[in-house]
Amino acid sequence: MMLSLRALLFYTGMALATMIMVPVSLLLLPIPYPRRFGIIANWARFNLWWLKITCRLDANISGRGNIPRAPYIIMCKHQSAWETLAIQLIFPAQAWILKRELLWIPIYGWGLASMQPIAIDRGSAVHALKQLLREGSEKLHRGLCVVIFPEGTRTPPGKRQTYQAGGAMLAAKSGYPIVPVAHNAGHFWPRSSFTKQAGVINMVIGQPIAVAGKSARRLTAEVEAWIEGTVKTLPQP
Repeated sequence: MMLSLRALLFYTGMALATMIMVPVSLLLLPIPYPRRFGIIANWARFNLWWLKITCRLDANISGRGNIPRAPYIIMCKHQSAWETLAIQLIFPAQAWILKRELLWIPIYGWGLASMQPIAIDRGSAVHALKQLLREGSEKLHRGLCVVIFPEGTRTPPGKRQTYQAGGAMLAAKSGYPIVPVAHNAGHFWPRSSFTKQAGVINMVIGQPIAVAGKSARRLTAEVEAWIEGTVKTLPQP
């Protein structure tokens, strides 16, 4: 009962923060994106603070010293919604690869659209890949980081999805490095659970993976080996 009440308080605060931030993000559209991103990221900052207050869920981030000078491609393990908040605070101005349908969500989708995402249509794999390579390269050349969840969907702890090659293909095409990220957030913020477990999420930022002379297949294998290997070393609640 207490876990449900804490989760209800968290989501109430998150909803209110979203209702405030969306119109603010639209009003800030004339401001250059990197500066605008820094302002809007306060939405994620509030939500993580509120998560700590209501659900007693905190985080330990290691490997910050591995973060290179932007731009680069962030390839992160995807277990929950927590990492979508944390990444906004850890890394500089970003463009996200996401499903086009997310932009159709009332209020939330409007704010999301203002964040210069690469919104792909998953109904056409060929078109989606071309869009990723074209728009992803353009974002990187403009100095933005590109965020990709290589598994494509949230995956419960202990399970694995096939790592998709799109991110590695973007890296090979653009020449920008990959920064791998591993964590165990799924143990505390499960994909299909309303409640959150109290504790400390561990996230590890890996050393940049250079792309020169490497094929997309090799890069995908390197990213998968590092992320999955690192996840296994993290504490199991």
